[in-house]
Amino acid sequence: MGCRTTWLLLALFLLVHPGSFAITGPREVSGLEGGLLIVQCRYNPGWETHVKWWCRGAAWSSCKILVETTGSEKEVKKDRVSIRDNWKDRSFTVTMKELSLSDADTYWCGIERVGSDVGAQVEVTIDSVTTDCHYSPGWENYVKWWCRHADPNHCVILVQTMGSKQEETANRVYINQNKRMFTTTRSDEKIIL
Repeated sequence: MGCRTTWLLLALFLLVHPGSFAITGPREVSGLEGGLLIVQCRYNPGWETHVKWWCRGAAWSSCKILVETTGSEKEVKKDRVSIRDNWKDRSFTVTMKELSLSDADTYWCGIERVGSDVGAQVEVTIDSVTTDCHYSPGWENYVKWWCRHADPNHCVILVQTMGSKQEETANRVYINQNKRMFTTTRSDEKIIL
Protein backbone atom coordinates (compact mmCIF):
# COMPACT_ATOMS: atom_id res chain seq x y z
CA MET A 1 0.00 0.00 0.00
CA GLY A 2 1.50 3.32 -1.05
CA CYS A 3 1.91 6.42 1.05
CA ARG A 4 -0.76 8.23 -0.93
CA THR A 5 -3.30 5.43 -0.34
CA THR A 6 -2.54 5.48 3.39
CA TRP A 7 -3.21 9.23 3.57
CA LEU A 8 -6.45 8.83 1.61
CA LEU A 9 -7.66 6.13 4.01
CA LEU A 10 -6.76 8.30 7.00
CA ALA A 11 -8.64 11.27 5.49
CA LEU A 12 -11.67 9.03 4.87
CA PHE A 13 -11.51 7.78 8.49
CA LEU A 14 -11.49 11.36 9.79
CA LEU A 15 -14.53 12.25 7.66
CA VAL A 16 -16.49 9.23 8.86
CA HIS A 17 -15.53 9.76 12.53
CA PRO A 18 -16.08 13.41 13.45
CA GLY A 19 -13.65 14.69 16.02
CA SER A 20 -11.21 11.79 15.76
CA PHE A 21 -8.00 12.66 17.61
CA ALA A 22 -9.28 16.14 18.71
CA ILE A 23 -11.80 14.98 21.34
CA THR A 24 -12.42 11.73 23.20
CA GLY A 25 -15.15 10.57 25.51
CA PRO A 26 -16.32 7.32 27.04
CA ARG A 27 -17.90 5.03 24.46
CA GLU A 28 -20.58 3.90 26.93
CA VAL A 29 -21.84 5.20 30.27
CA SER A 30 -24.77 4.14 32.42
CA GLY A 31 -26.78 5.69 35.22
CA LEU A 32 -29.58 4.71 37.57
CA GLU A 33 -33.14 5.88 37.11
CA GLY A 34 -33.73 8.87 39.36
CA GLY A 35 -30.00 9.38 39.80
CA LEU A 36 -27.12 11.35 38.32
CA LEU A 37 -24.94 10.77 35.25
CA ILE A 38 -21.50 12.37 34.92
CA VAL A 39 -19.65 12.24 31.60
CA GLN A 40 -16.14 13.61 31.13
CA CYS A 41 -14.82 14.37 27.65
CA ARG A 42 -11.17 15.25 26.92
CA TYR A 43 -9.66 17.34 24.15
CA ASN A 44 -6.22 18.13 22.75
CA PRO A 45 -4.28 21.36 23.40
CA GLY A 46 -5.49 24.36 21.43
CA TRP A 47 -9.24 23.79 22.00
CA GLU A 48 -9.45 25.42 25.45
CA THR A 49 -11.39 28.58 24.52
CA HIS A 50 -13.72 26.89 22.02
CA VAL A 51 -17.39 26.36 22.89
CA LYS A 52 -18.06 22.79 24.09
CA TRP A 53 -21.48 21.16 23.82
CA TRP A 54 -23.52 18.04 24.63
CA CYS A 55 -26.12 16.90 22.15
CA ARG A 56 -28.58 14.04 21.80
CA GLY A 57 -29.33 11.91 18.76
CA ALA A 58 -27.67 9.13 16.81
CA ALA A 59 -27.23 11.23 13.67
CA TRP A 60 -24.24 13.56 14.05
CA SER A 61 -25.65 16.07 11.57
CA SER A 62 -29.00 16.49 13.34
CA CYS A 63 -28.40 15.85 17.03
CA LYS A 64 -30.11 18.29 19.41
CA ILE A 65 -27.75 20.40 21.54
CA LEU A 66 -28.92 20.20 25.16
CA VAL A 67 -26.32 22.47 26.75
CA GLU A 68 -23.17 24.34 25.72
CA THR A 69 -20.41 26.36 27.35
CA THR A 70 -19.81 30.05 26.74
CA GLY A 71 -16.19 29.50 25.72
CA SER A 72 -15.13 29.96 29.35
CA GLU A 73 -14.74 27.70 32.38
CA LYS A 74 -18.03 28.93 33.88
CA GLU A 75 -20.63 26.21 34.51
CA VAL A 76 -23.76 26.45 32.36
CA LYS A 77 -27.05 24.80 33.41
CA LYS A 78 -30.08 24.12 31.28
CA ASP A 79 -33.01 22.12 32.65
CA ARG A 80 -31.55 18.91 34.12
CA VAL A 81 -28.20 19.17 32.30
CA SER A 82 -25.07 21.16 33.12
CA ILE A 83 -21.64 21.52 31.51
CA ARG A 84 -18.33 22.87 32.83
CA ASP A 85 -15.02 23.23 31.01
CA ASN A 86 -11.64 22.77 32.71
CA TRP A 87 -8.86 24.27 30.59
CA LYS A 88 -6.04 23.04 32.83
CA ASP A 89 -7.12 19.40 32.47
CA ARG A 90 -8.34 19.98 28.89
CA SER A 91 -11.64 18.30 29.70
CA PHE A 92 -15.26 19.22 30.12
CA THR A 93 -17.82 17.55 32.32
CA VAL A 94 -21.50 17.03 31.55
CA THR A 95 -23.92 16.23 34.38
CA MET A 96 -27.46 14.94 33.83
CA LYS A 97 -29.77 14.87 36.88
CA GLU A 98 -33.05 13.12 37.70
CA LEU A 99 -32.47 10.43 35.09
CA SER A 100 -35.39 8.59 33.54
CA LEU A 101 -35.41 5.46 31.38
CA SER A 102 -36.24 7.68 28.39
CA ASP A 103 -32.83 9.40 28.74
CA ALA A 104 -31.15 6.31 27.27
CA ASP A 105 -29.88 7.31 23.81
CA THR A 106 -26.87 8.23 21.71
CA TYR A 107 -25.20 11.50 22.74
CA TRP A 108 -22.19 13.47 21.54
CA CYS A 109 -19.46 15.47 23.29
CA GLY A 110 -18.67 18.25 20.87
CA ILE A 111 -16.45 21.23 20.22
CA GLU A 112 -17.52 24.14 18.05
CA ARG A 113 -15.14 25.30 15.34
CA VAL A 114 -15.17 27.15 12.05
CA GLY A 115 -16.47 24.78 9.41
CA SER A 116 -17.55 21.44 10.82
CA ASP A 117 -17.63 20.86 14.60
CA VAL A 118 -15.75 17.91 16.11
CA GLY A 119 -17.28 15.34 18.44
CA ALA A 120 -17.14 11.97 20.15
CA GLN A 121 -20.09 9.60 20.35
CA VAL A 122 -21.30 8.38 23.78
CA GLU A 123 -23.93 5.65 24.31
CA VAL A 124 -25.99 6.29 27.45
CA THR A 125 -27.98 3.52 29.14
CA ILE A 126 -30.26 3.97 32.15
CA ASP A 127 -30.94 1.10 34.55
CA SER A 128 -34.00 0.90 36.76
CA VAL A 129 -33.69 0.14 40.46
CA THR A 130 -35.83 -2.69 41.77
CA THR A 131 -36.84 -2.80 45.43
CA ASP A 132 -38.52 -5.80 47.09
CA CYS A 133 -40.65 -4.89 50.10
CA HIS A 134 -41.57 -7.82 52.37
CA TYR A 135 -44.41 -7.77 54.86
CA SER A 136 -45.53 -10.06 57.71
CA PRO A 137 -48.51 -12.44 57.65
CA GLY A 138 -51.81 -10.67 58.19
CA TRP A 139 -50.98 -7.67 55.95
CA GLU A 140 -52.01 -9.33 52.67
CA ASN A 141 -55.31 -7.41 52.26
CA TYR A 142 -53.92 -3.98 53.15
CA VAL A 143 -53.16 -1.33 50.57
CA LYS A 144 -49.43 -0.82 50.01
CA TRP A 145 -47.89 2.37 48.65
CA TRP A 146 -44.61 3.91 47.57
CA CYS A 147 -44.03 7.54 48.45
CA ARG A 148 -41.40 10.27 48.45
CA HIS A 149 -40.31 12.13 51.59
CA ALA A 150 -38.16 11.43 54.63
CA ASP A 151 -41.08 12.31 56.95
CA PRO A 152 -44.00 9.80 56.63
CA ASN A 153 -46.46 12.56 57.66
CA HIS A 154 -45.57 14.56 54.55
CA CYS A 155 -45.12 11.66 52.15
CA VAL A 156 -46.36 12.10 48.57
CA ILE A 157 -47.74 8.79 47.25
CA LEU A 158 -46.28 7.95 43.85
CA VAL A 159 -47.75 4.47 43.29
CA GLN A 160 -50.30 2.46 45.22
CA THR A 161 -51.59 -1.12 45.16
CA MET A 162 -55.24 -2.09 45.48
CA GLY A 163 -54.93 -4.37 48.51
CA SER A 164 -54.55 -8.12 48.01
CA LYS A 165 -55.05 -8.21 44.26
CA GLN A 166 -52.10 -9.84 42.52
CA GLU A 167 -51.19 -7.41 39.78
CA GLU A 168 -48.57 -5.76 37.68
CA THR A 169 -49.34 -2.10 37.06
CA ALA A 170 -48.16 0.51 34.61
CA ASN A 171 -46.51 2.13 37.61
CA ARG A 172 -44.16 -0.85 37.91
CA VAL A 173 -45.48 -2.42 41.11
CA TYR A 174 -45.99 -6.18 41.41
CA ILE A 175 -47.60 -7.99 44.36
CA ASN A 176 -46.67 -11.58 45.18
CA GLN A 177 -48.96 -12.84 47.97
CA ASN A 178 -47.23 -16.23 48.21
CA LYS A 179 -43.94 -14.56 49.17
CA ARG A 180 -45.69 -11.71 51.04
CA MET A 181 -43.88 -8.98 49.14
CA PHE A 182 -44.37 -6.30 46.57
CA THR A 183 -41.77 -5.06 44.14
CA THR A 184 -41.27 -1.63 42.64
CA THR A 185 -38.73 -0.42 40.11
CA ARG A 186 -38.92 3.19 41.20
CA SER A 187 -35.87 4.70 42.85
CA ASP A 188 -34.88 7.62 45.03
CA GLU A 189 -37.97 7.51 47.28
CA LYS A 190 -38.86 6.23 50.75
CA ILE A 191 -41.15 3.24 51.23
CA ILE A 192 -44.06 3.18 53.70
CA LEU A 193 -46.12 0.06 54.51
